[in-house]
Amino acid sequence: MIAITNCTAIEFSPPRIREGVDIVIDGNTIKAVGPGAAFGVSAGKVIDATGRIVFPGIVDSHHHYYSGLARGVTAEIGPTPDFMSILKNLWWRMDRGADEENLYYAGLVCNLDAIRAGTTAVIDHNASPNFIKGSLDALKRSFEKVGIRGATCYEVTDRHGRDDMLAGVEENIAFAKQIDAEKEAGTWKGLMEAHVGGHAPCTLPDEGLEAMADAVKRTGRGLHLHVGEDAFDVSHSHVTYGKDIVFRLDEFGMLDEKTILVHGIYLNSEEIKLLGDRDGFLVHNARSNMNNGVGYNARLPEYKNLALGTDGIGGDMFTEVKHAYFKHKDARGPWWPGDYLRALQAGNEILQRNFGGKFGRLEPGYAADVVIGVYDPPTPMVEENIDGHFIYGMDASIVRTVIVNGAVVYEEGEFPFDTAEIYAESRKQAKALWEKMDTIAP
Repeated sequence: MIAITNCTAIEFSPPRIREGVDIVIDGNTIKAVGPGAAFGVSAGKVIDATGRIVFPGIVDSHHHYYSGLARGVTAEIGPTPDFMSILKNLWWRMDRGADEENLYYAGLVCNLDAIRAGTTAVIDHNASPNFIKGSLDALKRSFEKVGIRGATCYEVTDRHGRDDMLAGVEENIAFAKQIDAEKEAGTWKGLMEAHVGGHAPCTLPDEGLEAMADAVKRTGRGLHLHVGEDAFDVSHSHVTYGKDIVFRLDEFGMLDEKTILVHGIYLNSEEIKLLGDRDGFLVHNARSNMNNGVGYNARLPEYKNLALGTDGIGGDMFTEVKHAYFKHKDARGPWWPGDYLRALQAGNEILQRNFGGKFGRLEPGYAADVVIGVYDPPTPMVEENIDGHFIYGMDASIVRTVIVNGAVVYEEGEFPFDTAEIYAESRKQAKALWEKMDTIAP
């Protein structure tokens, strides 16, 4: 049992502040919250949070951990004048170079980055065409090593032929079955879940979508797919299939409350409505969109369920939310900071639909994914202006201690294991990967 005493408990959306409260964690859930809640409790660990804030863990709703070794890449990339050339010359060469060892270390460094930023759960989306079978288990081991919560899936695509496309489907099914078997055996650690992943409709023929739809049905997991990230995806769907992307997906019965569609920059209002009717999510990735020059999603306010992700650009959601907000205002959008904190909070709804249980509040019965930070506001902080403090004042540097699933995984800026060894090996893995990329033709 863990007792956090005398803290200022903060929730971002809906906003709430409670001063001088204790938080009692029993196992993997919050047991009690309130003034004096820890009085008389026999806790194995007591954390004095006087002068500190405590808030629910943050969710990154779309990431690519295979990109974890991309920072400062020195491989010869070639010209990237448009989005498709960025994919062909950089990312599709990097994912083809991924093997078990460098994927595991990419996962480790991404998870360390996330925890340091107060991100306690990450929804990953993997691509490693030369290491399909077993790739999701390698990532699972990286999540469990760091102690972070998350889900992953394999990116099904026909870019490398029919056999690899179907192998990707089988990897999604096998991983979901692995999680199910752990639950049945009582060995599931509660940290990992699965989706059924795909690259994008433009690289998924009907046979691929049919196989993925069957996997969704057989596993009970949701679809995780990029859609309309570039105008090419929309044009391809119209020219090849004579359909809008989301309507094509719906014809295969792939849209439901566990669906995660990503980007959606070029979806139309009818597609957005259909996704909302099916109660699925759209995940917005502002920094990635800007980095790839694919355009701005002006239709964000139309979505029923909107969450935020990083699309491979780290696990710092403080930075991601700020970029999303400022880009929106630069485009003369109508939303305010509170609207973006609502989208950030929506990641907890994704967790609830996939893990079961309750996430994202400091209340009894909710998952014990909790962050303790230091933020001394220079102006009064009340419930009505928490969003302004988040956007204009807070950043990842406030994070001091992180608890995930009831376990302390980061305490006073330190992990419970030697990260120097991890980073030394990840540098070796990155160098080897970059050298391999130079042998892979676009």
